[in-house]
Amino acid sequence: MFTGIVEEVGRIGKWTPRSAGAEVQILADRVTQDSREGDSICVNGVCLTARNITNGSFWADLSPETLQRSALRQLRSGSVVNLERALLPTTRLGGHIVQGHVDGVGTVHSLRELGDGNWWLSIEIPQDIDHYCVFKGSVSIDGVSLTIAALENRILSVAVIPLTYEHTAMRGYRPGDPVNLEVDVVAKYVEKMLATKDFSPKSRLTEERLRDLGY
Repeated sequence: MFTGIVEEVGRIGKWTPRSAGAEVQILADRVTQDSREGDSICVNGVCLTARNITNGSFWADLSPETLQRSALRQLRSGSVVNLERALLPTTRLGGHIVQGHVDGVGTVHSLRELGDGNWWLSIEIPQDIDHYCVFKGSVSIDGVSLTIAALENRILSVAVIPLTYEHTAMRGYRPGDPVNLEVDVVAKYVEKMLATKDFSPKSRLTEERLRDLGY
């Protein structure tokens, strides 16, 4: 589990395709300092299992499922990536609950400078996750926890403060770039619970309904 607060911007070292999936080397300093074999590290919003960890890099295996469902398949040697270690019980939850499970891949629509280091980022989102997104709700974009500032016709927009812009891979975004999206997990649980409820008049416990049941 993660918070969506990026700790470090790393780079892809080596990218090795396999017959099924791929393996990737990620160059990083901070997130490797106290990580151990098997730890989870969020890479552009995708939870990966770290192995072969050194002081300056780690390796991760990418399953066919991960490549199919995320924008990691677009990365190559030299690509910059947002990195975050897994949440500790003692860590402040500065963003929102991020699982590292990508719900869909969006496309950068525009990145517009507002002045004084602030930016307005707009993302075209897939139809199947549009209903999970709400005004002032939370969304993870490439592993960065952000608040939805506008949402219209499947264009989701967020305000990016100077600190976020300077310390994440967002500063390299260009229109058309793919980004990993994860919606608030609470919305998905609510949707499922509501789908299993019977809101028809017959489901209401009334005196007449009790008589029909033999009481």
